[in-house]
Amino acid sequence: MSWEKESDEIRRRRALAKRQGGAEAVARQHAKGRLTLRERIAGLADGDSFRELGEGAGVPQFDAEGNLVDFEPANYVLGFATVGGRRVVIGGEDFTLKGGSPNPAGLRKSVYAEELALTYKVPLIRLHEGGGGSVAGSAGKGNARPLGEPVFANPRFRSIAQVLGEVPVAAAALGPVAGMPAARLVASHFSVMVENAQVLIAGPKVVARALNEDLTKEELGGPDVHARSGVIDNVTKTEEEALAEIARFLAYLPDNVWQLPPRMDCSDPRDRAEESLLSIVPKDRRKPFNMRKIVKAVMDEGSFFEMTKRFGPSLITGLARLNGASVGVIANDCHFYAGAMTAAAAQKLRRFADMCNTFHLPIVSFVDEPGFMIGSASEKAATIRHGTAAIAAVMQSRVPWASIIVHKVFGVAGAAHFGPDGFVLSWPSAATGALPVEGGVAVAFARQIAEAADPEALRAELEAKLAAGQSPFPRAEGFSVHELIDPRETRARLCDWLDWVEPRRALALGPYLTTMRP
Repeated sequence: MSWEKESDEIRRRRALAKRQGGAEAVARQHAKGRLTLRERIAGLADGDSFRELGEGAGVPQFDAEGNLVDFEPANYVLGFATVGGRRVVIGGEDFTLKGGSPNPAGLRKSVYAEELALTYKVPLIRLHEGGGGSVAGSAGKGNARPLGEPVFANPRFRSIAQVLGEVPVAAAALGPVAGMPAARLVASHFSVMVENAQVLIAGPKVVARALNEDLTKEELGGPDVHARSGVIDNVTKTEEEALAEIARFLAYLPDNVWQLPPRMDCSDPRDRAEESLLSIVPKDRRKPFNMRKIVKAVMDEGSFFEMTKRFGPSLITGLARLNGASVGVIANDCHFYAGAMTAAAAQKLRRFADMCNTFHLPIVSFVDEPGFMIGSASEKAATIRHGTAAIAAVMQSRVPWASIIVHKVFGVAGAAHFGPDGFVLSWPSAATGALPVEGGVAVAFARQIAEAADPEALRAELEAKLAAGQSPFPRAEGFSVHELIDPRETRARLCDWLDWVEPRRALALGPYLTTMRP
């Protein structure tokens, strides 16, 4: 006697599970311009590296004689794979079955995703398309008793929160994402959304019934909404681009908080000196310049990966490499509010600094900070609270900081660009002080300007005089910066700094702990 019959049934169940929601459901998915979950996993994973867990999870159907006639698989697919040669956990909702709303086996597998990443200490990737719970229950029976979890069960969100402190988490919205999947999407270090996806707390019908707002899915939670709200980091045109961004993001990070980020081979000379840096900042302090060109000219060629571009746009955040080492980059964009820190920019900075500290990424700050954004809208947005929380996050940093004063640094917000024990360089274009010249003159000399025969001439004279007093040379003479440098020296100086800080980096391995912030 052998177990051949039972083994045949195992293989048959596996084959039936691979049909997902059936040929018609898969065709409908493709007709919408979307891949199936299994196609997404295949597109992201290296070769045939995906090893599924729980292929046999689901609901079998038998005929009167007890023969297997069909099998409805769990509609959450989960398993291990390698991405860029590194092992990861990948999971996601199968929209071809119940629109991704979890069936019983799918729910159990989805809850296990975070536990799996925590157990094996590897990055977690979630590929989302689907809704949360249903009033009909996960079994699809409206009269089923809602027993719920036992009172002694671990809260489902505990592992979702815990995983953020131990391994990198990247997530994608690849269609409509609502309820619990939407919460999982944002419980990540990096999230990306395709142009035809939506992220929703609740869908249009629920919103219309509760609030009498008649809006489409796109109006409620399309990419134009959430790129600006900060719910997601990046937007791509296609699913393939979204998957590629996830792979690129993870390449900068370690597998877990007990490791340092991987260092890549670098063919970009460490002493490369870009001539453009000498003239990129205009002599006229009122004229804007392109900070991203500065970042790209200093970092390893082609390595800058920007995140969260449209949220808090006065602050630039992203990952890059410097002589092959992964670093976090923050910089001001003077094209938005002259680079001033808004409430959104402060939230963006706090979150980004926390991620860098969690995964041991040294931070390089290119500073052009005029201060907190002012005005009634800024006050209503609680900018001072969010800004002070961002400064607190910076002050609690455990990773090395290097700050390059490119242009201006004024007011309290300037403190958000200089970490503890940081390495500070200044360009000759730098200007520092308590207030920008224009605002300071307007406050300090209001009466003299109002009483002058030619108010505008006096204003210009005073501004020019005070601007000369904000020169970077006195700060260098007083050792208020480590060095005043030719801008073309920036890359070489930063590469030296990374060598200096390397011995201390391994001393801070493990989870990142902070205190309460404002």
